[in-house]
Amino acid sequence: MTDESLEFDHASVLAKCARGEHDALHQLYVYEGARLLGVVLRIVKDRGMAEDIVHDACLNIWQRANSFDPAKGSARTWIFSVARHQALNAIRYRDREITFDIDDPTDINLDEHFQHSSVVEEAFDWQTGQRMDDCLHQLETERRNCVLHAYVDGLSHAEISAHTGAPLGTVKAWIKRSLLRLRECMA
Repeated sequence: MTDESLEFDHASVLAKCARGEHDALHQLYVYEGARLLGVVLRIVKDRGMAEDIVHDACLNIWQRANSFDPAKGSARTWIFSVARHQALNAIRYRDREITFDIDDPTDINLDEHFQHSSVVEEAFDWQTGQRMDDCLHQLETERRNCVLHAYVDGLSHAEISAHTGAPLGTVKAWIKRSLLRLRECMA
């Protein structure tokens, strides 16, 4: 451990995050952001994905800072474990995705993937689709467009940023907040 790492008080910064002090999260990101990216990048092996995960991990750290318990370990370890778990969850999610070639109709066999499960029934639940459409229209236009670009067009956060001209961090925040609003609306 270097003298520099001894000077940065991770526990104090987490306590400030728990009190809602935005500057504390910025300090944490400036101090640990590159190392968090390095850890996540070693796990996911994709820089764009790693950047998104570090962003999400920082939001998660901010939201859960009050759950940090110094009796269970160091603040720095807790911070890195949040990022590590976020990366591992992203890999699990990525590994569950079903991919097929949209240009090859013989490649699309839903029965093989779903076996007429409740997932298919839910996917074709028109009432749910209508509710989702109503909820989407409650979002501001830019935010709705970002969500649609991400989940319908399949664009990455960076591609959406380039497409819309909005800063990358703004796009990520809009999508994250919009998904929370959609979840509340659909409940």
